[in-house]
Amino acid sequence: MSNARRSRRAKPRRPAAPQSAPTRLIAFNKPYNVLSQFTDANERATLADYIDCPGVYPAGRLDRDSEGLLLLTNNGRLNARITQPRRKTEKRYWIQVEGQPSADQLAALRAGPVIKDGPTQPARIQVIDPPSLWPRTPPVRYRKTVPTTWLEVTITEGRNRQVRRMSAAVGLPTLRLVRIAIGRWTLGNLAPGAWIDV
Repeated sequence: MSNARRSRRAKPRRPAAPQSAPTRLIAFNKPYNVLSQFTDANERATLADYIDCPGVYPAGRLDRDSEGLLLLTNNGRLNARITQPRRKTEKRYWIQVEGQPSADQLAALRAGPVIKDGPTQPARIQVIDPPSLWPRTPPVRYRKTVPTTWLEVTITEGRNRQVRRMSAAVGLPTLRLVRIAIGRWTLGNLAPGAWIDV
C-alpha cells in the first residue's frame, strides 16, 4: 500500500455538525397566581409546576393575577417576532370590569387613554356577553350593589399591566383578565394549566 493511500485512510473523520433543535412553539393556559417564569426565590407557583420542556422560554409575559394564553418557544427569532413592539402583534383579552361603561368611557379606551408612562395606542373595544370560562380560584369578589361588565380588548402594545392600567384610567377597574389570543394563535379549548405544541 502506498504512503499516500495509507495517509488518506488514517485521516480522522470530521465530526458531524451539531443539529440545531427543531423549533417548538407551545401554547399554555396560564392559571391565576402563576408567574410567567420558571423559577422564583419566594417559592410561588411558576411555569415549572406545569411545563416540563427544557429549552423553551416565554414569548412575552402575563401578569401573575392574569390568566390565559402564554406562548413559549426555543427559537429566539420567533420569540422576537412575537414580542417586538415594531411588529405590532395583536393581543386579545376578555376583561371583567367593575361598573357599566358609558359611551364616553368606551370612546376613551378606544382612543388610547394616557397612563403613567404616556398615552397608549388606539385599541379595539367591544362590550360582550359574559364568556363561558372556568371558575377562578380564588373567585372574583362579588358586590351585590355594583354591576360588572365584560369587554373584549385588542391592543398591539405590550406594556406592563397595560390593559389593567387602561381600564383604571377611564374609571373601570379590572376584576378579571383572560388573554385569549396572540396574533394568529388562540387559546381555544385549552384547560387551565394545560399546554400543547402548536
